[in-house]
Formats: sequence, C-alpha cells, structure tokens
Amino acid sequence: MSVEAGLDTLERLVARYDSELFWPMRPGARVRLGVIDPASPAVSPERDVVFEGDRAFLVERSGRPDAVITADKETWERVLADVRGGLEAFHAGRLTVRRDLHLGIGFLAATAPAGAAEPGLHFAQVLTAAGEISIDEAGVGPAAILIHGLGATKVSMLPTLAALAAEGRRAIALDLPGFGDSVKPIAAAYHAPYFAKAVVALMNALGIDRADFVGNSLGGRVALELGLRFPERTGRLCLLAPSLAWLRERPWAPLLRLISPQLGLLQPAPRPLVEAIVRAVAGGESSPGQWTAAGVDEFLRSYLTPRGRAAFYAAARNIYLEPPHGPRGLWTRLPGLQAPSLFVWGRRDTLVPIGFEAHVRAALPAAEHLELDCGHVPQLERPAETHRVLARFLSAQD
Repeated sequence: MSVEAGLDTLERLVARYDSELFWPMRPGARVRLGVIDPASPAVSPERDVVFEGDRAFLVERSGRPDAVITADKETWERVLADVRGGLEAFHAGRLTVRRDLHLGIGFLAATAPAGAAEPGLHFAQVLTAAGEISIDEAGVGPAAILIHGLGATKVSMLPTLAALAAEGRRAIALDLPGFGDSVKPIAAAYHAPYFAKAVVALMNALGIDRADFVGNSLGGRVALELGLRFPERTGRLCLLAPSLAWLRERPWAPLLRLISPQLGLLQPAPRPLVEAIVRAVAGGESSPGQWTAAGVDEFLRSYLTPRGRAAFYAAARNIYLEPPHGPRGLWTRLPGLQAPSLFVWGRRDTLVPIGFEAHVRAALPAAEHLELDCGHVPQLERPAETHRVLARFLSAQD
C-alpha cells in the first residue's frame, strides 16, 4: 500500500463532509485519521481533519487530536463507497474510534455518499425545556427512543439504533442531562423522575407525541418512570438489565444521605480506579474490545470534568438511595405499569443480578422476559440476540 493511495482515499472522504449531518459544536476540534499498514504495526499515514465554516479540511497532523479514527486502506475504501461502511466497520472491529466517539462517529456519519437511498445517521443538539440535549438518530417510521446507562452515553446504544432503523423505525439515542454532550446543570436532581421529564421535553422539542423506549441500566429505570408517569406518551418498553430499587439492606444509605454529590466538582478523579470500574460495567471480557475501550473513553470524557463528575455521583447516589416501598417506592408503583414490557437479563450481570427477574414477574405478570449469557450491557455483548427480540417485540400489536 502506498502512502499516496491511502491519502487519496482520506482526501476524497473529507471532501464529502456535510456539516448539516454533523458539526463539532466546539472551536478547534481536530479528528486524526490513520491508515494502518497490515504489514507493519505502525499507523501510516496520519492526517488531521479540521473544521472551518461549513467545511472540513485535511491537514498535516499536529498537536493532540480530540478523536482518532484508524483503519486499513481497504476498510477506508469501503467507508468511501457505502453509506453504512463506517458504522459497519466500527461494529465489526475493522475500524477504531478513540477518545471522543461523538466527534469521531459524527464525522463518519457526515461523510456518507450523497444521495444515499436510506436515511443515514444524523447528530444534533436539540434545545428543550430541560436544556440542550445531544442526540443521534437514523431511520424513518414510528419513534423509538434509546436511553443509555449510568456513566455511558448515546454511543452505547449505537448498535441498537442501527438495528431498529433497519427495521423501519425512527431511532433516536440521547445523552441524558449530565452525560455526554448534553447540558449538565449543577443543581439538578439527577433521579429517574428528573430524567423522565427531560426525555418528555426532548419529545416535545422533536414533535413526537408517543414513542417506544429502549433503556439499558439507568436508562431502563428511566423508561419505567416514563411508563409510570407519562403513560399517554409511552408505547412499548424494552428494559435491558434495568436499574431497579434495591430490596436488600443498604448499609451505606445513612452516610450517603449526608454527602452532597456536588463535592464531585472539587474531587480529583482517581483515573486508574475509574477505568477498572468502567471496564467491568462495559462488559469486560464479554464485550468486544472496541466497545469496552469506547465505553471507557466516553465515561472519562464526562467524568473528568467537574460538572460531569457531580452528575455521575448524584445519579449513582439516587440509584442506591431509591426507596423500594412506600408511596414513592418503585416496587409499590410498578404493578400499575400499563405499557407492554420486555425485560432482558444477563445471567452474569453483577450490577443488576438476574434474581430481580422473580420480583418483576410477581409485580408484572404480563411482562415478557429474555435471559442471555452476558453481563450488564446486552446490546453490546449479545447484539444479534438482543436486537432480534427487540425488533419482534416492538413490531407486535397491542
């Protein structure tokens, strides 16, 4: 492979950039593109993409890039030829995106061939009554809103978004307030009711009256809250290892009630410890390597900022302290859920143990259940099985 051939492919790709599909929304953003030589571990050549006006330019590499995308020449040529090439190569592990996935994948989405027959991936910052919310969406048809887990971002729902868009859905994945590229108010509650109201505010801004919801972990808990508080806006619910109020004793609850999550504004981030935790949450050995690395990158991108850290602590604290019983208790309210619901459980999930399934069955006898040999992130660890069942469940008639 000649250096010139690799550079020519990159130049043609960058020349196709469409700012209406994605714009970095930050001054000085820089994406580094690398062409891997299969015969050598070195990445050569490398060039940077910079953004000016409504255009992108390929320039000599310089400084520290915000996102890094690497692939071999053949993969870059497929990306150039196919509207789905970049995302499919990323899913398959032939193309890697590191550091800032919102920026890297957004750039790939904005270089799709002109006049593609199918709607491609589109990124947007949506101004809502809850503040600015970052989304990506694809497809046309009935709306399905995808909600990520604690510490994750909309990127963790990207395989699900692609799968549902291919099934005739308008699939929308969002960054919840406090995470990713959405607003991060310091004094927000960051509990399930707060997040549910933010999702409804997004629906209002997008002109969506009613939607199905797919949520992983915290996102599953938010989806349940949407069904309980806003049944008129809720279609079907797909709960992927949903966070649920603890039923056993919570020994740290008295102490946590005394600690303000706003301390996260000042606390230094213990990066090695955080990385180890996030790798476990992202699926560990069960999750493909690029997704585990991506999960760490996306988490740290928010966590290493004071506001993102405070939001994470507040949301984690609220998960732990949520009352299981009483007027506000989840398990007291759950039998009143009207929306048809599918629960997906991981047999090796250490965060939401599969033992919760029995309690959900007792509270919601009509709900459907699927058990998979995976951990806490079924859509990344077992995507084919998860998405096949989601497509079937969402297409069923009430």
